[in-house]
Amino acid sequence: MAVALGAGCGAVATAGRVSVREAPVLAGLVGSGATVQAEMVVRDDPRALASTSGPPTYLVAVDLVSVDAEGSAAVRLDARGLVLGSDPGWRGLLPGQRVVATGRLMPPRPGDLRAAVLSVRKAPEPIGRPSWAQRAAGVLRAGLQRACEPLPDDSGGLLPGLVVGDTSRLDPGLEEDFRTTGMTHLTAVSGTNVAIVVGVVLFVVRRAGAGPVLCAVLCAVALAGFVILARPSPSVIRAAAMGAIGLLGLATGRPRAAVPALAAGAAVLLIADPELASDPGFALSVLATAGLLLIAPVWRDGLRRRGCPAGVAEALAVPAAAQIACGPVVAAISGTVSLVAMPANLVAVPAIAPATLFGVTAAVLSPVWPAAAEFAAWIGHWPTEWLVLIAHLGARVPAGALPWPGGAFGGVLLALLTVAFLCAARRAIVRRLATVVALGAILGALPVRLLASGWPPPGWLVVACAVGQGDAVVLPAGSGRAVVVDAGPEPNAIDHCLRRLGIRHVAILVVSHFHADHIGGVAGVFRDRAVGAVIGPDWPEPAGGRAAVETAAGGAGIALRTVGPGWVWTVGDLRLEVLGPITPMRGTNSDPNNNSLIVRATLGGRSVLLLGDAETEEQEELVTAFGAGLRSDVLKVAHHGSALQAPELFDAVDPAVALVSVGRDNDYGHPNPVLLARIARGGARVLRTDEAGDVAAIVVDDGLAVAGRGDPP
Repeated sequence: MAVALGAGCGAVATAGRVSVREAPVLAGLVGSGATVQAEMVVRDDPRALASTSGPPTYLVAVDLVSVDAEGSAAVRLDARGLVLGSDPGWRGLLPGQRVVATGRLMPPRPGDLRAAVLSVRKAPEPIGRPSWAQRAAGVLRAGLQRACEPLPDDSGGLLPGLVVGDTSRLDPGLEEDFRTTGMTHLTAVSGTNVAIVVGVVLFVVRRAGAGPVLCAVLCAVALAGFVILARPSPSVIRAAAMGAIGLLGLATGRPRAAVPALAAGAAVLLIADPELASDPGFALSVLATAGLLLIAPVWRDGLRRRGCPAGVAEALAVPAAAQIACGPVVAAISGTVSLVAMPANLVAVPAIAPATLFGVTAAVLSPVWPAAAEFAAWIGHWPTEWLVLIAHLGARVPAGALPWPGGAFGGVLLALLTVAFLCAARRAIVRRLATVVALGAILGALPVRLLASGWPPPGWLVVACAVGQGDAVVLPAGSGRAVVVDAGPEPNAIDHCLRRLGIRHVAILVVSHFHADHIGGVAGVFRDRAVGAVIGPDWPEPAGGRAAVETAAGGAGIALRTVGPGWVWTVGDLRLEVLGPITPMRGTNSDPNNNSLIVRATLGGRSVLLLGDAETEEQEELVTAFGAGLRSDVLKVAHHGSALQAPELFDAVDPAVALVSVGRDNDYGHPNPVLLARIARGGARVLRTDEAGDVAAIVVDDGLAVAGRGDPP
């Protein structure tokens, strides 16, 4: 009956949203890509999407109020939408603010219950002002950011995210470390923050002798204020709904109805907003709370019966219960099972409450006493630094995350195994056996993993990193030191590749050209590493990509240096030589591609030719200038194996190994199968990053060997 009732309510709620999305008038405008003037109400803070080729695009969730197309009557409606705004005027909007904008309607992605996407080039025109509550929240959030400005970058960027969900200053590398360590819930406001704030208010008013009704009223005011301050994210909405029902139970004399409160809160929210059913944050929040309510007390009491001190039992049971409840969803999303998440969250517990309370204090004091706000933020940054340290260390633990099937299959599989284990673990013999097996696996495998990790392979000559549809190549230049050629399309992929190789110092970052799939990840190269120099071609296009490289280099106190043919640099035993572009090329199929730096690297008598994205014209000029002098042991195939290649180049190079850096299921048809067949017929072993993950050419006694790490993105 419960399943039937839930399915029926969910179907009705979803059908209501779908009927609005598929209303004939609106669907006709969306299908034709009409330009309309839309009146809308902002739902959440605008989010900037960084771009390497120009200014950012702002994503703004809105409620559409009316749509007015030229030549037709205005359509009044109540539907969700998404704005893609390219003007900086979108950046400062507040939730609840009513605006008018003109743009082109586009259909939402499949499965999205939004009615339309509106692409807007100009700034919005505000109608009136946001509510006083949202203006006050904006002032407090901005004040917290100002109070955190003097703090170190890591803790100063994390504290606003921990307190009010503002991650605008959070370093992407630190955010990735929190994700790897299973602590990503700390970078967003959750029920924990709500519980801390409301708990403090409840403690104070009870100490003052207030009765149940007054306690409930004051806690409700604190709850409403905190939700407005933190913005209504799925986890905050869930926590607020549960808190409201719990406060009602407190006022009516039923304060222990936590599980019904969670169930009622989740059900009401899903009926009101069916999109939450597919939101991972909402699912994780509900599951974590369910674990704390249903599993943690049992484990805590079991530990206390066995002589464990009360505080220690609570500290052990809470993160373990939350982690085991969330494990299936995390595995489905990430395709991994973290081994460090539980201990990391355990040691993080003491820092969460003080960081949250001092952060909230700093936000509240910021408008009236900025100096005191900065002092409160300074105190709050010390527990935040502890969280940063845990994330950094946890992300670098060898074999800290084990591969697991992703998607629905992996999540359901782990859920079934988890339930089976919890049921079986009620018997002491099963618990003892599981403990012995787990300890044996860890103690047996960890030394092997530390002493013989398998990657990087000994004697590696060159590694092409699996960075998706882009290029990133690493050449060894000593212990923990390397030359990096290109950085792929985004920072995390190249950062992880360099971590796997143990690279702490980049002697030279070589940028073959300034397309986004080669420079989008430059920030990941600089992340926690010293970079000695940055070089690139003397070609100005694309201007946005070149500016992005100059900005990243300038942040490290390095100037981008342009080089050309004949430039030579020796780094340890590694020798780099630039062969091209020999002459600037204009009017080709792609001038930036055909002006790529072409670099030959020599190490221990072996040579590697790196072609960037050079196409037919530059390759033909290279063959004319060097001929058989291009002979190299390893070839990094140009332009992800596209068909725009000069056949005579492969005859001149005659490689033993050909590396193709390419993204899985890309839209360009890369790599070209005819091209790969021709390279293979010439006797080269072809390795692709979309099939083998990170790929390496290795020097052995009698020649070259190859290896793939086997984890393509």
